[in-house]
Amino acid sequence: VLASLPLQMMLYFNVYYFPVWFLAEGMMLQLKYQLLPQHYQFLLVAAFLILSLAEGARLYLGYVGNLQEK
Repeated sequence: VLASLPLQMMLYFNVYYFPVWFLAEGMMLQLKYQLLPQHYQFLLVAAFLILSLAEGARLYLGYVGNLQEK
């Protein structure tokens, strides 16, 4: 079984678009943070952190798994 070239290309471009998404989402979070109730502030920050960590782990595991054919 060979590594998947389309998957590797998608992962490659996603690695470059993830920081752009991270910065844009972080700026939007900063802009609207003060306007939200406290419970929404907590939920928004928690969701942002969880999504960011999950995306980073997904990209790392995708690269490792695809290149090692796992």
